[in-house]
Amino acid sequence: MSEEIPALRRGPHGLKRIGGTWGEILAEFLGTFILIMFGDGAVAMAVAGLPGSGRTATSVTSFVGVGDWLLIVFGWAFAVMFAVYVAGGISGAHVNPAVTLAFAVRRQFPWNKVGPYIGAQVAGAFAGAAVVYAVYQSAINAYNAAAQTPKSSGHALPTFSIFATFPAPYFHGSWVGPFIDQVVGTALLLLLIVAVIDKRNLAPAGNMGPLVTGLVVGAVGLSFGANAGYAINPARDFGPRFFAWIAGWGEVALPGSIPGAFSWYFWIPIVGPFVGGVIGVIVYDYFIGDVLAARRAEAEPRPAGRAGEGSAEVDS
Repeated sequence: MSEEIPALRRGPHGLKRIGGTWGEILAEFLGTFILIMFGDGAVAMAVAGLPGSGRTATSVTSFVGVGDWLLIVFGWAFAVMFAVYVAGGISGAHVNPAVTLAFAVRRQFPWNKVGPYIGAQVAGAFAGAAVVYAVYQSAINAYNAAAQTPKSSGHALPTFSIFATFPAPYFHGSWVGPFIDQVVGTALLLLLIVAVIDKRNLAPAGNMGPLVTGLVVGAVGLSFGANAGYAINPARDFGPRFFAWIAGWGEVALPGSIPGAFSWYFWIPIVGPFVGGVIGVIVYDYFIGDVLAARRAEAEPRPAGRAGEGSAEVDS
């Protein structure tokens, strides 16, 4: 059916150009754009959309129960699922620099594509955040006005949370707990992603992989999300964070500081996921991947003559 659809680009030269790395970059951009549209859109719904539309007790009532958190968790799960369905057939749908780096370290992903992939992911995340802001700008402004926290005040944390992450107050401004949280969350993410795509293991049949991957992100959010917003994706955090800074949120966005709460937080959702992603893929390969490789090697028939030579040596 897809072969019957005529290409929008005219002539063989345009199609040839997008058949390789350039096409993969376009897919990563669009996949990450969709990721942020649904993910940040779900947060915008919980933080500003529902309160401002009169569907909660007051115009600033949000996050008063687990239902608000579930809305966000399922929003991000669906976001990842649909992003992978869109871009998976072209680029593998990394839509996450931590995935790209981890695959380059352990999955023979070409190192010369790491930079272009990450650039496309950050750009897609920035663009997605811009569209979410355009859609929810009125709701965001209404919330900030009702809460008396204009963007430029440096205290508009609730509406900033639509775009990027920040640590829970119980960390008391320390970077150690949030950093560990990001390492652990992203390690789990990558461990489970490589388990899902490993055909030697119990990989999902057909095209169920994106659905399972979305559930993985949902599981991380349900288990670890409150600590630091479970960015587990440098592009998902930095692209929208950079947009929020341009849009007027100031230091709460970049460098990620609120006096007395936290300071220079922006690097933690970048470095933590990179470290955690590599750890996760190495852990999977050490505990599971190598075992599967060993079993496959044992199951392969030996070349002719080797079995007899081996049995003779054992007998002697």
